Amino acid sequence: QVQVLESGGGLVQPGGSLRLSCAFSGSILRFTVMGWYRQAPGKERELVAAITIPTGGITNYGNSVKGRFTIAEDSAKNTAYLNMNSLKPEDTAVYYCYASGTVVVDSGQQYFNSWGQGTQVTVSS
Repeated sequence: QVQVLESGGGLVQPGGSLRLSCAFSGSILRFTVMGWYRQAPGKERELVAAITIPTGGITNYGNSVKGRFTIAEDSAKNTAYLNMNSLKPEDTAVYYCYASGTVVVDSGQQYFNSWGQGTQVTVSS
């Protein structure tokens, strides 16, 4: 139904920056939210950032990334972006993007909640 393509992960030194992208494709009628979670080895998955689409782009950030990460979306391109600055070793994790919304199906419309495959971000000197 909805295909997800994540990109932009990699290795960066502490203090550096990375930008993650997440493109969604399919018969998407509208989005309600886009965002990222992350999971480090031995830890639970945690919210990184989320942005609501219909309500003027309200954003929500995990406490550990506030002031350093910024989420943005381009609904016309069905794409979300996560700009990560001042990266720390503790930001090392697999980052998963997701989105929810409505898709067109043969019988009308249907809710979707789709996840990316995950992209590794490693912060190390």
